[in-house]
Order: sequence, then C-alpha cells, then structure tokens
Amino acid sequence: MEQDKIRTRAWVLHPDIKSNSKRRPAEPALQEGVALAEALPDLDVIGSTVVRLPKAHSGHLFGKGKIEELTATFKAEEIDLVLIDGAVTPVQQRNLEKSWDAKLLDRTGLILEIFSDRARTREGVLQVEMAALSYQRTRLVRAWTHLERQRGGLGFVGGPGETQIESDRRAIDDQLVRLRRQLDKVVKTRTLHREARAKVHFPVVALVGYTNAGKSTLFNRLTGADVMVKDMLFATLDPTMRRVELEDGPEIILSDTVGFISDLPTELVASFRATLEEVLAADLIVHVRDISHADTHTQAMDVKNILTSLGVDENRAQIEVWNKLDLLPEDEAEARRERADREDGIHAISAVTGEGLPALLRDIAEILQGSRHHETLNLAFSHGKQRAWLFREDIVQGEVQTENGFEITVLWNDRQKSQFEAL
Repeated sequence: MEQDKIRTRAWVLHPDIKSNSKRRPAEPALQEGVALAEALPDLDVIGSTVVRLPKAHSGHLFGKGKIEELTATFKAEEIDLVLIDGAVTPVQQRNLEKSWDAKLLDRTGLILEIFSDRARTREGVLQVEMAALSYQRTRLVRAWTHLERQRGGLGFVGGPGETQIESDRRAIDDQLVRLRRQLDKVVKTRTLHREARAKVHFPVVALVGYTNAGKSTLFNRLTGADVMVKDMLFATLDPTMRRVELEDGPEIILSDTVGFISDLPTELVASFRATLEEVLAADLIVHVRDISHADTHTQAMDVKNILTSLGVDENRAQIEVWNKLDLLPEDEAEARRERADREDGIHAISAVTGEGLPALLRDIAEILQGSRHHETLNLAFSHGKQRAWLFREDIVQGEVQTENGFEITVLWNDRQKSQFEAL
C-alpha cells in the first residue's frame, strides 16, 4: 500500500498595517489567505492570525515582541511553513525564517506556487515559469558570504569578477529570454486561432471575475462542458473555450478565464497577458460576482481595476452577473433580484440551480446582435461568396431563385449588414 505523503504544517498570518494605503478589511483578508493556502495540496493549515501593526518594520516586518510570541506558537505547533498574506522583502524573509526556523512564503510566492501546481497547457506552464523567475530575480540577497566574490581572470592579475548575485541574476535573465521565445511561438498560434475565429464571425464572450466567483460552474452550465469546478481559489487556470448556440441568437465562443485576485502579483499580470488577451479581444465581457461573499464589493473593484490595467476600454460591452443567489437567505436573494431587475446590465442568477440564466442569455444575444431587422437582397449567380457568407451567418430567412440569381430574405443587425457590404 502506498505510504501517505508527509503533509506540511502551515500557519497563515495577515499583517494588518495601519499605514498601508491599500489596506483591506482584516478578517476577510485572513480568510482569503487561508483559502489560498488550502488551494495547495499537501498543506495542513494548523492556524491563522491577524497581526495588527502601526507600520511595517524594515528588517523583520513585525516587532520583536510579536516575533517572540509567534516563535513560541510555531514551535509548540511544529510549524514547517509560515504563509504571510502580504508583501515581504527578501531581507525580512531571511530574518524571519532564521527567527522561526521555518520556511516562509509571502502572498506572491504562494500564488505562484498555486499557479505552478495548476498549469496544464504548454502556455500556462511557460507563463508560470516566467512569472516565478521574474519574482525570484527580485529576491536575490547576499546569502552566500563565502561566495561573495568569484575570481575574475587569473587571480592576482584578474579583475574583481562578479558577485554571486550578479551571476545568478544573469542566469535567470538568460532563462527568461529562452522562455519568452518559446511563449512567443505559443502566442502566435493563439493569435492564428483568434484570426480564424474572426473569419467566421463568431462573437467572443469572456467570463471574468474574482477567483472562486463561480465562472467555471456557469461555463459548464451554458456549454455542457466538464471544466474542473471546486470551492477553491484558482480552480481554473488555463483558459477554456467552447462554442455555444444561443436560442434566437448568434453562435458564440464562450471563454472561461483565470480568476482575478486583489494584489495580483505584477509578475503574473505581465506573464499572463497573452492568456488575458482573450478578454481584450472579446465582443462582450461578462463579469461574474460571488454576491454571497462578505467582501463582494471590494472584489468587484479589484476586477475592474485589473481590467483597466490590462487596457480594457470602458466602453466595451459588459454585463455584471450576481452569482450564487442559492447561498443567500431568501429575503436577501429577493432584494438582489429586485435590484437587478431595476438596473440595466445586471443579472441575478444561480449557476448551480439555473435561476436567471434564460434572461441572461437573451440579454447576451441582444447585445451581440443589436436591433435586428428584415431585408430582401437580390444577388446575381456570380455572387456565390456573398450568398455563402449569409448562410454561414445563419441569418437567411428565405430564398427564391430568379432568372438573374437569388432573392434572399435576411434577418440581421447593422454590424452584420456592414460586414456583408464589405465583402
């Protein structure tokens, strides 16, 4: 029988720093930190603590008394790994690991670990590797005093050589160049796929939202696909796309994207830009919110800020979906339904039960098609390309062959009419 894997005993700390301009509510932030930790396999979260500070201490992050208190706790609980839900400098990390005799990961490092564990496609693996190397490059500190200088040249006549840090940094830069070249090839392939989709004029609808908002559950419900769904942060990493035929509407490409999160590491934003280009190229963005979450408003703002940083135009067509009605008390759920009914561009749904999905799909179809109207076209026999395009768009309502060609009745919108006239 296979032996059980040794599980790592972990403790989560959330530094609640008063001087931090981006300070988040402490308890929800700690819960999210714990959820991030639980998203990694082979980790046992033994405990978690909010540590309140007036300001961060430059060398150790926490004050001397708090470090001693935590040292005693970690020793008693036999903690192997401390996860700090926030930014930690390389010097702080080294000093705290020495004080606690335990490995330490900050928020960025933890998210990178999760992404590394979840990446499945070639593109995802390359993006995670690049993000990890970029992160690692910033954390090179003088940890090797015995290697502080490497000899240059022939010793006494040689120059001072280069520091070990410079050597490692150069090695990382070389790896980054190699990975970037590989990723460029993958990106070119993705671009070709996107251009191929554009030729057949399938509108792209991108699902975006905070991690664990229920995007994949909604994706599966609408497409009949089997994307992994778990009550876990970053359950979906690699983008998934499926064709969906809307009732009385166009055939669309639905894209399920990686979840966003507050303080998303800049290394990840840069590395995953290729994946997130699906959002930039989308005809419609559907922002899925977990409306049952205590911090849903802050999460929504984080998503909007990330979309802005990616360069998504404010005028891009968007729908906001309030998901997980099934997790709310009935009176709260009813209040959400009533408010969504009053406001344009908002739908209150449950991806689990299917509530609200027919109205959502009708709205998606209407936005993508615009106002449709009937028109009769007379095409000569020589206009086979134009006739084929009309049928491919599935907008032909009737056709009669005449002496000179075809009389075709279509039901289309202004966008389709313009595309036809450009042929």
